[in-house]
Amino acid sequence: MSAEIFWRLHEGLPQQGPGSDATTLRALRALGPLVPSPRIIDLGCGPGRQSIALAAETGGEVTAIDRLPPFLGELAMRAEAAGLAGRIHPVQADMGALDSLPDGSFDVLWSEGAIYHLGFEAGLRSWRRLLAPGGLAAVSEISWLVPDPAAEALAFWAEAYPGIASRETNRERARRAGYRRIGDFALPKEDWLADYYDRIAERIGPLREERGHEPEVARALDEAEREHTLFLRHHESYGYVFYLLAADGG
Repeated sequence: MSAEIFWRLHEGLPQQGPGSDATTLRALRALGPLVPSPRIIDLGCGPGRQSIALAAETGGEVTAIDRLPPFLGELAMRAEAAGLAGRIHPVQADMGALDSLPDGSFDVLWSEGAIYHLGFEAGLRSWRRLLAPGGLAAVSEISWLVPDPAAEALAFWAEAYPGIASRETNRERARRAGYRRIGDFALPKEDWLADYYDRIAERIGPLREERGHEPEVARALDEAEREHTLFLRHHESYGYVFYLLAADGG
């Protein structure tokens, strides 16, 4: 999908993937007690819906990492409106290249719907050093939810993200990367629809009328519709799972 069409479909959305404030707070509370005013890093923050929820709930400071300046600009405006600009720090950076951040800089590591860019185990392993002793992590990752996923879903994800795996496999990947499991849970179906797929679907029709005669645009819109329809058909087979982890030995 071209960058232009992606932006036309995603611009101004509260989030750039499945999720909700309710699910963010459920994951936060399931981590257990936090240190006072925790230092939180939100990796692949997008426009930062969860960054704002985390700062408001914990009283801590959030370093919000994303490589796309437009998303960081949206986050800065939303943080200002929420009265949280002093505790949310947008940073343009590649979340796979964070050498400038010292070891042990954060008490909580957070990432919603973004670690697939690095791969689950590789991302967790590269981020592990950022956690202080006793640090906690909450990371959502697309995962198989059943032992025998639907054939259509298998075919789609084999192309879109060959690294997709079961919850059991991802638990083992997290262990190898240096974490202890606290728990995990699947995001509800509504988290995919209300502020994400349904919002994108509202934009597809007008864009198709405007530019559907352009082959590249038509293909991009078909791809977006296919992904939405696939989820409606087979959401029992796959979904995002929040993996709740502690730094091994913490």
